[in-house]
Amino acid sequence: MTNATDEEVLSFFREEIPGYLDKHWKEIPLELDSELFDCPRDDLEDALGKFQERFNVSLENVEWSLYFPWEYIPLFQRWFKLKRDDVEANRLPLTVRMFAESAKAGKWLY
Repeated sequence: MTNATDEEVLSFFREEIPGYLDKHWKEIPLELDSELFDCPRDDLEDALGKFQERFNVSLENVEWSLYFPWEYIPLFQRWFKLKRDDVEANRLPLTVRMFAESAKAGKWLY
């Protein structure tokens, strides 16, 4: 196990990923239960690489299709057969808290 705390992981993600903009264009910072689905993909990918290094948690065995199912459907089906909203309706949330709990355990828990 590592000595990572929720606050350390939250602080890390706040440094790496911009918060959300509300309807008044005010930035809302990430919280532990913030979902990372709508984060800019480049920011998320960079953050995940740094997360693995900083907290020594391998994300090699994460089943990403649970959190981003649309991206794992063959292109032909995406074009002609499926509606994105139908696929995304079944996806699991990916939150900062999941990374915090995994950092405490020293491995991906979900």
